[in-house]
Amino acid sequence: MAKRDYYEILGVGRNAAADEIKKAYRQMAIKFHPDKNPGNKEAEDKFKEAAEAYEVLSDADKKARYDRFGHQGMGAGGGHQGGGMNMDDIFSQFGDVFGDGNPFESFFGGGGQRRGGNGGRRQRVGSNLRIKVKLTLQEIATGVEKKLKVTKQIACNTCGGNGAKDKASFKTCGTCGGSGQVRKVTQTFLGQMATTSTCPSCNGEGTVVTSSCGSCRGSGRMEGEEVITVNIPAGVADGMQLSMSGKGNAPERGGIPGDLIILIEEIEDPVLKRDGNNIIFDLYLNFADAALGTQVEIPTVNGKVKLKIDAGTQAGKILRLRGKGLPELNSGYHGDQLVQVNVWTPKKMSSEEKALLEKLRTSENFMPKPDKNDHGFFDRMKEFFN
Repeated sequence: MAKRDYYEILGVGRNAAADEIKKAYRQMAIKFHPDKNPGNKEAEDKFKEAAEAYEVLSDADKKARYDRFGHQGMGAGGGHQGGGMNMDDIFSQFGDVFGDGNPFESFFGGGGQRRGGNGGRRQRVGSNLRIKVKLTLQEIATGVEKKLKVTKQIACNTCGGNGAKDKASFKTCGTCGGSGQVRKVTQTFLGQMATTSTCPSCNGEGTVVTSSCGSCRGSGRMEGEEVITVNIPAGVADGMQLSMSGKGNAPERGGIPGDLIILIEEIEDPVLKRDGNNIIFDLYLNFADAALGTQVEIPTVNGKVKLKIDAGTQAGKILRLRGKGLPELNSGYHGDQLVQVNVWTPKKMSSEEKALLEKLRTSENFMPKPDKNDHGFFDRMKEFFN
């Protein structure tokens, strides 16, 4: 099933400002929140769909990439794209949209917290980690698997990430009684209003540590290295970002690791020039080969190929090699390789070579004759892109 347009999901125009996008998401999230629509699978799907749209449109880089490539530019990294966001992701990432007046906490019993398998208590989320990966045109053309050694915060090997010396070091929080939340009743002009919020003593965990781990000093994490295998799809471009969920830094005292953000950096090729999905190559011929015709071997992103040069080929002529360019991301389309012919004029010649050219100088066949069908280089280039 085709994915819906993110702007359509939130009901905003493509030129909507950040505040307008945020307001639209807030309204959608309140309307379809699972605690307000218990057991309603359709409402839950719309809630996740709105969160996925907001995740992209609220991020300037992701929004720019979506505006340019659409959904094809968003799913390459294996992050939350494609409807993969779960409730934990949504509540953790977008709870700040509602500020202090979070209606989820006020009216739905704290549903806006990141809920996991620990009785609905808040889970910590680690920070994202960003790295650059340099790729050649050849790697971009075929896609590539990279093994990256990443230095980051990992769960403590001694305590397993909980920050405690041992199991006996945990005790139930005296403030919330182990629930991870505190309930407060205030008097308003409408009557009594009951609200729930995260327990300030245990930060929503329900327990406190009485004796810290000696290795991590209670933080639950330490610096370490991990070798991560990244499969980069064919057709990526310079500046594009891919995301690997859960491969970022570990949070303090357990929880869910952040994401690994991979920034693509394209290595400039000394011979082949990229223009979108097309590749441009400058071919230099000597006068004799251009006049008599020849066969040359030229480089492409997929190796060398042979190219026939017809007799009488003029300087500036552009030859097209169909399908020899770069693939479009998540598509079967390939660009072309455009070969621009340049005739090389020698700067130094022997007396014998000069004598031969002198004989040809006045030959009728060697006198320049304007081609009425040749409208210039830029017009010739334009023909290939229209």
